[in-house]
Amino acid sequence: MTDLYSLLRTQEYAGRGIIIGTTGSGRVAVAYFIMGRSSSSRARRFERNGDDLSIKYTADKDPEHAELIIYSPIRMLGNKLIVTNGDQTDTVYEGLRLGGSFESALSTRCFEPDPPHFTARISGLVTFCRKAPSFELSVLKAADPEGKTCARSFFRYEKQPGVGHFIHTYMGGSEVLKTFCGEPHEVNIPDDIDAFTEAVWNGINEDNKVALYTRFIDPVTMEYEDRLINKYE
Repeated sequence: MTDLYSLLRTQEYAGRGIIIGTTGSGRVAVAYFIMGRSSSSRARRFERNGDDLSIKYTADKDPEHAELIIYSPIRMLGNKLIVTNGDQTDTVYEGLRLGGSFESALSTRCFEPDPPHFTARISGLVTFCRKAPSFELSVLKAADPEGKTCARSFFRYEKQPGVGHFIHTYMGGSEVLKTFCGEPHEVNIPDDIDAFTEAVWNGINEDNKVALYTRFIDPVTMEYEDRLINKYE
């Protein structure tokens, strides 16, 4: 298991990231962050929308490819929490609502149409049940340099106290960003939400971080506490 803060410090540009797991005391931990290098990517802020999370664009001029940077990162559907880095949040929501699965919903989607990067679509699902919560993660990425085919990876995890799993869109790079590869990182989850939030926010590259949202959830009552940080108010 990797120290979360130390891992983030090694990532100059992770892009967008999802962390889901369990604290040592048994609460579910969720984190989502966004980074940005362009002015349009940085002109964003997180806003609470009931139990969901939304992104608001703060610049005067409408952005290009708004559908890629303005979306709902977190949506709740009954006993399920969906977290993603794009509008596939709505795809998963509708798929689950109609009786489908996380995997079947995302099998209808692929990576983002933003050559030459072909940004990966990363997604997570937490399902709360009486026995124990379950966790799913997915990465949809280009399987070739031209973006002609899509590779879809799915991961399922059981509850492990103090353990979370972390995926992000990029592995660094300059002109052409390198896509996340391999399995999700196994990381430590502290019991205190402020310690967790601080580890993530302080670990993300200072020059490029934009916003962070964290939530700790009681798996039985579904009650939660959360934290929200926007760099550009």
